Amino acid sequence: MKKTWIILAIIAFFVVMGFLSVKNSYNSMVNMQEGVTAQWSQVENVYQRRSDLIPNLVSTVKGYANFEKETLTQVIEARAKATSVNINPEKLDAQSLQNFQQAQSGLSSALGRLMVVVEKYPDLKANQSFLDLQAQLEGTENRITVERKKFNESAQSYNSYIRNFPKNIYAGIFGFEKKAYFEAEKGAEKAPQVQF
Repeated sequence: MKKTWIILAIIAFFVVMGFLSVKNSYNSMVNMQEGVTAQWSQVENVYQRRSDLIPNLVSTVKGYANFEKETLTQVIEARAKATSVNINPEKLDAQSLQNFQQAQSGLSSALGRLMVVVEKYPDLKANQSFLDLQAQLEGTENRITVERKKFNESAQSYNSYIRNFPKNIYAGIFGFEKKAYFEAEKGAEKAPQVQF
């Protein structure tokens, strides 16, 4: 009889320890997943800030009659495309993140072309509204870089956690999936050529 109670106590101990291990791992995965989702919201927030600044920039630039309308049209179209790509934070896979990144890259490229064309217009470059918007856009681009870095760090912590043993088993059982990372754009590893 005494042996039976000892065996039952040992079994109960392992059941309770197993339950606590699963519970703690599950709760940690939920917290980390929520952290990735929250950080993704911050990334979207700074991209939205950039998108919100563009109509003001376009309005300021439109005031200069000789300005190339094609460049403005490209910026407006790129903004529309960038704002149309939305990602569900629950499905942050490589393909959806790549689609988002491509749309945002198109907008960055169009803004870059706009800034190059602006160099031909000294009056526009001296306009205080334009200078303020340009400074805000530069600041926003820096914020985007910072938030993308934070997102990658958050996703890396989460991904590492769910891939460690035995948490990988729990993650598989409960459906926790690896999150994608922001990656450098193709060709970013090559230094731009500057010619004088």
